[in-house]
Amino acid sequence: MDKVLVKLYIPIIEKQYDIKIPLSRKIGDAILLIIKGINEINMDIYTPKESPLLYNKNTGMYYDYNATIRDTDIKNGTELILI
Repeated sequence: MDKVLVKLYIPIIEKQYDIKIPLSRKIGDAILLIIKGINEINMDIYTPKESPLLYNKNTGMYYDYNATIRDTDIKNGTELILI
């Protein structure tokens, strides 16, 4: 298993997605891929002015940009918020 399936909510555009994230990716890289994917699907609907942070919806904890997905508590079914 080299990817995790998570629920991602983006409050600014009021959308929720089920996405797969590679375990080997750093959080910062994953955020960039998420933004790119959302914009490809929704015709540039999400263009943050600053680098958004990724939060665990249940704990409120944010994830360090340099941590890899594998080194966090992100698992299949984790609910995340991108702010």
